[in-house]
Amino acid sequence: MNELELKYGCNPNQKPSRIYMEDGSDLPVTVLNGKPGYINFLDAFNGWQLVKELKAATGLPAATSFKHVSPAGAAVGLPLSEVESKIYWVDDLGELSPLACAYARARGADRMSSFGDFISLSDVCDESTARIIKREVSDGVIAPGYTDEALAILKAKKNGNYNVIQIDPDYVPAPIEHKQVFGITFEQGRNELKINDELLSNVVTDNKEIPESAKIDLAIALITLKYTQSNSVCFAKGGQAIGIGAGQQSRIHCTRLAGSKADNWFLRQSPQVMNLPFVDNIRRADRDNTIDLYIGEDYMDVLAEGEWQKFFKEKPPVFTREEKRAWLDQNTDVALGSDAFFPFGDNIERAHKSGVKYVAQPGGSIRDDHVIETCNKYNMAMCFTGIRLFHH
Repeated sequence: MNELELKYGCNPNQKPSRIYMEDGSDLPVTVLNGKPGYINFLDAFNGWQLVKELKAATGLPAATSFKHVSPAGAAVGLPLSEVESKIYWVDDLGELSPLACAYARARGADRMSSFGDFISLSDVCDESTARIIKREVSDGVIAPGYTDEALAILKAKKNGNYNVIQIDPDYVPAPIEHKQVFGITFEQGRNELKINDELLSNVVTDNKEIPESAKIDLAIALITLKYTQSNSVCFAKGGQAIGIGAGQQSRIHCTRLAGSKADNWFLRQSPQVMNLPFVDNIRRADRDNTIDLYIGEDYMDVLAEGEWQKFFKEKPPVFTREEKRAWLDQNTDVALGSDAFFPFGDNIERAHKSGVKYVAQPGGSIRDDHVIETCNKYNMAMCFTGIRLFHH
């Protein structure tokens, strides 16, 4: 099949819409179920590139959760701890496959952003992964294949309308890519840069030690940034992105946004949050939104009299700023990647508040000396990759 007609483009008024192969060859994808749209395919193709590259770089199954052509989360298939299983709401599903662990991490890091996601999987989707997908609000999934059991589960989702796409894992796109803006065609070479340990070899700080686990996290951060709308910054820890700041005009705003998401990820692991006495049968989306409000500045939205009874069996105490800070201070050894250089040390100051110990960024700012000095103040190890990773 050379082309596929779509319902409409980015918006319902943008018609006609289709995807097709300009050279006359067959599309490398098959729609197994549903009717994916224009934005679905943008998410699917960007997400597939990300997980394919993560798998190649780490040797582990990978998953990503995309929203509006940027990842809300990305992860590799490392085993989940008991705490992680609980905060990702998969502790009732028994033993999970490595691919299922990867998606649980990718979906769970930022549950507010990943609500209604499009999923990309590096490996054949198995029943374990499909069972997680089944219970989440999601628009669709792309993978190189599906087991019979997984496909049956996914086809039943959304009253039979869930989007399931299979992609040819051996498909290689042309080395030159094109896009049109305002009727004008842009052309560039594809970004085929390989993210590997060599990019992390130029350590410019006094602390030169970057352990293997941190190198994996830095690779995850950089590969995630490669497919994130710029400007962008990514915090990673334990084999997953834990905070992504995408599409900001100012780099410090990227860092603040990613840092706040990383903080929320860690706050959700605190006893105050894990022991919240939710009412029975609370909807998953309501529970996630309640947690987000409870750990934020607007906590009275769910603790005010007449409100807390909607969510909790008994009124929880306020999670004070001092208590949150004390808990966040326990988060350490976080990795941070940036798609372009840090112009000032304020980004490092903000990163330090979220437990960052390892940094990878291109370098090349006229204030590199100040950024390095700030890293040295906190005994961080920072490498200059020499490579920018803008994506638009």
